[in-house]
Amino acid sequence: MKIKNLIVFGTRPEAIKMAPLVKAFQQNNSDFITKVCITAQHREMLDQVLSFFEIQADYDLDLMRPNQDLYTLTAAIITEMKPVLEEFQPDFVYVHGDTTTTMAASIAAFYAGAKVCHVEAGLRTHNKWAPFPEEINRSITGRVADYHFAPTITSKENLLKENIDDHSILVTGNTVIDALNFSVSKVSSKEFFDAEIEALKKSINSEIIILVTGHRRENHGQGFIDICSALKDIAIQYPEAQIMYPVHLNPNVQKPVYNLLSDIPNIKLIEPLSYPAFVWLMEKSYLIITDSGGVQEEAPSLGKPVLVMRETTERPEAVEAGTVKLVGTDKDKIVSETRALFENENLYHQMSELHNPYGDGKAVERIVKFIKELPHGK
Repeated sequence: MKIKNLIVFGTRPEAIKMAPLVKAFQQNNSDFITKVCITAQHREMLDQVLSFFEIQADYDLDLMRPNQDLYTLTAAIITEMKPVLEEFQPDFVYVHGDTTTTMAASIAAFYAGAKVCHVEAGLRTHNKWAPFPEEINRSITGRVADYHFAPTITSKENLLKENIDDHSILVTGNTVIDALNFSVSKVSSKEFFDAEIEALKKSINSEIIILVTGHRRENHGQGFIDICSALKDIAIQYPEAQIMYPVHLNPNVQKPVYNLLSDIPNIKLIEPLSYPAFVWLMEKSYLIITDSGGVQEEAPSLGKPVLVMRETTERPEAVEAGTVKLVGTDKDKIVSETRALFENENLYHQMSELHNPYGDGKAVERIVKFIKELPHGK
C-alpha cells in the first residue's frame, strides 16, 4: 500500500519551503501518492512560486478575499479542508511553519484522523503577541502535530520543554536551504530567462546594493516611520550605495514608505518581486535589512550580512552564529549598524563568511527517509 501524503500551504514563504518536499515525495512515487492543497491565503505571490518550481495544485481552495481578517480566514480554511480530506483520505498531512493556514489545516487534519507533520517545528519567541498571530499559530500546531520536523537543535529543545515526545522530533535543517540551492542554480543558468530579472538589471546603477524588505504587522505605524527615517539617513550618508526596496502591497506599509522615501535619488521603491527575482537580487546585494523570517535563513547561505528590524526573533541561531543582528525599529541602531558594516571591513567579512546554522540543503531527504521508515508508514 502506498502512503498518501497531502501537503497544504497558503502563502508564498510556505510554498517556497514546501516546494522541495513536494518534489521529493513526487519523485518517490513508488512509495507515496502525494497531492498538494493550497488555501491561496496570498494568491498572486503563491502562483508565481508554483510556476517557478513547476508544481501544480491538486486542490485549490482559493480563499483570498479583500480585507480578509483572521476570524473569517481561520473558519474558511477549516470548513473548506473538510471535503478535501474526505475525498483523498490522506495518511499524513504536512503543514509548514506558523501561518493561519498551518494552524487551521492542522486542526482540520486532526478532525479527519490523519497524522499531522509539522515542517519547521519548534520555533518560539515565548511571547504570544510577537509575532502576532504566528507565535500562537505554531504553538497550536505543535500541540496537534504527530511528527515535528525541527530545523535546528534549539527548536527541538523548545519542543522537548513542551513535553513533546523525543521520538516524534527529527532535526532536519531548514527546507528553505534546499529551495534556495535549487533556485540559485536555476536563476543563474544560461537557459533561464526572466523578464523581471532583466528589468532589475537595467534599474540597478550601483555595485553596492542594500536590499530592504519590511511587512511585519507589529511594525505598522510608528515602527515603519522610524524604519523609513533610518533608510533616508543611510541613503544620504552613502550616496554611492543603492537601496532597493520591494514594497509590500499592504496599505499600512505603502503609505509611510512612499510618503517618506519616494523622492530620494538612490532609493528605488519597486513592486514586490517574484521569488526568482528576489533570489537573484539577494545574491547581488551587499547587505540586507529586513523583518522577514525566511530572509534571515536564506541570506547566510549566500554570504550576506543581515540586519533584522525586529525586537525579538524565533530564529536565535543566526544571531548566536553572528550572521544576523537584531536592530529592531530603532532608527539610530539601524543607521549605526549599517555604518559599521560599511566602514569596518573585518566586521563585514566576519558576518558574511560564517556558516549557515539553518542547514545543508538535505532537509527534505531526511523527512522522506523518516516517513518511509516509520512502521507500516504510520
